[in-house]
Amino acid sequence: MTTALSGTGVGPLLRGWRERRRISQLELALRAGSSARHISFIETGRSRPSEEMVLRLAEHLDVPVRERNALLLAAGYAPRYAETPLGDPAMEALREGMERLLQGYEPYPALVVDGTYHVLAANRGIAMLLDGLPEHLLSPPLNAMRITLHPEGLAPRIRNLPEWRGHLLHQMERQMALVRSDALRSLYDEVAAFPVPRNGACDVSEAMDPGSAPYPYFALPLRIEHEGRVLSFVSSISTFNTPLDVTVAELAIETFLPADPATVKYLQSLTP
Repeated sequence: MTTALSGTGVGPLLRGWRERRRISQLELALRAGSSARHISFIETGRSRPSEEMVLRLAEHLDVPVRERNALLLAAGYAPRYAETPLGDPAMEALREGMERLLQGYEPYPALVVDGTYHVLAANRGIAMLLDGLPEHLLSPPLNAMRITLHPEGLAPRIRNLPEWRGHLLHQMERQMALVRSDALRSLYDEVAAFPVPRNGACDVSEAMDPGSAPYPYFALPLRIEHEGRVLSFVSSISTFNTPLDVTVAELAIETFLPADPATVKYLQSLTP
């Protein structure tokens, strides 16, 4: 998934990350307890950084865990961070914790995705929203972005599709600014090219002007039709603090909080 930023050695890679973060050599040196001269020597290949220095610079450049392994390999060192499959026995506590979190959030929707938005777990609230979608969109591996923006997916049901679509594409753009991923870029190009359904149901003014909506939204809502009702949600995304595994570093838990009393009442009415 990782693509070299410029060149193949650790020096050009570090320079690429520094430039993307818009940090000068002097500023990076001060943060890392080094000198601008030493940083320059590393970037030009005149000096080979120690393993500790590679990790220190990666930390101050906020390099994602997967790319830190790439930096170590480019410098001639072994990767530091494992990439443990989620189904591995070592991940049992993590899997069980996420499952309890998803179930505990019901009847409100919640799901877990990886770095390219493949759905790894979801609760019954998500299943409710996906009810009636065509089989080709629900066949594994499910992809949250594809399901949401596909013209045969959730897109025709989303009342404020232009705003929600813009929000999702912008989210992917921000992610691509942090991680160079061919898979993510390919997904972005795919979903950005989807035609936008003209279902006549988009109430753009409500999404853009909270004062015109029945309830004062505190964040951009997802307003989606379900069985003749319009449900409103705001989403929140959580990641793991200081991950030490590539798989864990790329997990994200997205929860959808009801944005108005009518949505709360309806979803709670579905609870046995």
